[in-house]
Amino acid sequence: METVVENMEAQNAAVGKKENDLIVLTEGLCKSFGDNHVLKGINLQIARGENVVVLGKSGSGKSVLIKCLVRLLSIDAGKVIVLGHDIPALGEEELNDVRKKIGFLFQSAALYDSMTVRENLEFPLREMKNQSKDEKEKQVIEDLKSVGLEEAIGLMPSELSGGMRKRIGLARTMILKPEIILYDEPTTGLDPITSKEISRLIISVQQELKTTSLIITHDIECAKITANRILVLKDGVFVAEGTFKELEKSEDKWVRSFFE
Repeated sequence: METVVENMEAQNAAVGKKENDLIVLTEGLCKSFGDNHVLKGINLQIARGENVVVLGKSGSGKSVLIKCLVRLLSIDAGKVIVLGHDIPALGEEELNDVRKKIGFLFQSAALYDSMTVRENLEFPLREMKNQSKDEKEKQVIEDLKSVGLEEAIGLMPSELSGGMRKRIGLARTMILKPEIILYDEPTTGLDPITSKEISRLIISVQQELKTTSLIITHDIECAKITANRILVLKDGVFVAEGTFKELEKSEDKWVRSFFE
């Protein structure tokens, strides 16, 4: 554990936030559902190669934020720039092109239950007309190796444990070599040992693919392992920002309660 945390601290020192290196930028992002004002002016910057964790209690709007970034939900006000594109202003074709550069790992891993592991990983490659069947097979095997599950290639999702499903979901997310990966509660429902394995995999993916990541979680151990920087969400706004070590010493009792 100490080695992982030390590695993350070294990366923290190397990560800059020059404007031309920003992969995600939001300003004054607001989203409401009727009288329920979920996001009340979110300002967010994520630099290239950075792992940013958004920490907050269940129902605080963390998942809503992710959906706004890729326009699964339309924002009410503010600015959303992802990979240099003004997301609210894009046409559907342009939006789909941007989404192809973004990987998603949702809570459920979102595997197709009627497909084998191989077929689940091949599915995102269906539009890659310049790849032969053998090339696609090789890529599937390589990505399964990277999450330690090459032997699961012929299994159905129903035959996988929760941790295996998350690993397969991550392998499928990686297969198109995304520039940014959005993780929505990647360790929810997992035992502590498996949760740590998934968190360490997130670091491995960052290092292997040079990805930028936004990790939504309320799992403090996941945040400790994965984060270059942590933002704490409360009542629709960010109330604290810093490294794990900085925030666990916060003078704000509510923020510090996450780390106790």
